[in-house]
Amino acid sequence: MVFTRTCLGSIVLILSYLLSKQKLQAWKNGTHFLYLLLSGMAMGVVFLSLFEAYAQVGVSIATLAYCGGPVIVTLLSPIVFKERLTVVKVLGFIIVVSGMFLIFGKSLGQGMESQGVSYGILAACMYVLMVISSKKSTSITGSEKAMWQLISSFVTIAIYLGSKQGPSLQISSQDVFPILFLGVVNTGLGCYLYFSSIGNLESQTVALYGYIEPLSALLFSGMLLGEVLLPLQWIGAIFVLAGTIFGEILSQKKIQLNHG
Repeated sequence: MVFTRTCLGSIVLILSYLLSKQKLQAWKNGTHFLYLLLSGMAMGVVFLSLFEAYAQVGVSIATLAYCGGPVIVTLLSPIVFKERLTVVKVLGFIIVVSGMFLIFGKSLGQGMESQGVSYGILAACMYVLMVISSKKSTSITGSEKAMWQLISSFVTIAIYLGSKQGPSLQISSQDVFPILFLGVVNTGLGCYLYFSSIGNLESQTVALYGYIEPLSALLFSGMLLGEVLLPLQWIGAIFVLAGTIFGEILSQKKIQLNHG
């Protein structure tokens, strides 16, 4: 799954870049280009380890382990990027993390396998590396940035898959449309939107918005897959949204007031 989606996403971004007739600029700054490739490699490991964690311990427990990534980014931001860790954003994160435990906390006591949890923690660590490396490649922006990151991610996944099972792929006819949608929309378009904007946002903001991903997975599973959401999970979802809004919007208002 991760191989086909990164392959298709890479093709979409390459074609998009070629049609835009822009000139490649990435390697003009070798250090930033290396950071960019490192970010893509980290994203590839995130995909691999997170999907492995899903398979071994389920979505809930894997998501809880993965949610440590944005927290680490926030804690490291004052050291790595010299960003001020405001009280408002700290409180926002506390609310968000509390919401995530309300949503997924019930799964903590249900047969956790140490290896599966380890994959989730690895995904969280690679998320940190992905965000930090991406933000350090400041001279590369827009569609070119997203293109190189996704290509690097695809190559990383291809090497892993080739070493594990060889070049053979088995795709049934009923899987073709879902794979195309995942590759073109969720991966190609999604990575373009994410990585083209990440350089213009504070790492704390990127981390806050990162929690929308597991929240949307919970909501869509209820709407599209018919999974029943418990009242405590709805409360947790409200916490996640409230914490994101509190940590981001109120922080922006505070900045505007200070400038005023």
